[in-house]
Amino acid sequence: MIREIRIYPDDVLKKKAEVVTEFNEELEQLVNDMFETMYKRGGVGLAANQIGILKRVVVIDLNSGKEKQGEEQIVLINPEIVALEGEEVKEEGCLSLPGLYKKVKRAVYAKVKAQNLKGEEFTIEGEGLLARAFQHEIDHLNGVVFIDKLSPLQRRLALEKYKKLKRKYERKMASQK
Repeated sequence: MIREIRIYPDDVLKKKAEVVTEFNEELEQLVNDMFETMYKRGGVGLAANQIGILKRVVVIDLNSGKEKQGEEQIVLINPEIVALEGEEVKEEGCLSLPGLYKKVKRAVYAKVKAQNLKGEEFTIEGEGLLARAFQHEIDHLNGVVFIDKLSPLQRRLALEKYKKLKRKYERKMASQK
């Protein structure tokens, strides 16, 4: 089921998500809905609070929208970043800030500890876009959106631009109903 993506400045995007303690069919359905929603909106990652669910759940698929979509799905339950290395500044966007892209400094490498859908712990490492996706989505779980990483001036300018983009997005979404 495709869920509604919460759009900035929705309050839920500023709240810290809660630890998942029940690993059941409801959680599996949430993950399936998150992938379906992410694919529909053309993203490569989605955190549960972006659809209004305050649980520590992230889905990622770097092949979203490509021929190999769905072949390399990553599900992170209760993820924690355990190591970061290097840094780079690259452009980022977010499904909760549609149309806005800004350069953000992130680590080049990230190692994450998480649980799978059965509650089993594992670690996963990533570089480049995958490392960026880990950091971006885990930030969401902590109530941080990517524009919070910008300098005060950059953030103010981004928000001015975003106001125009948001009106355009809202008109587009209204016409699709």
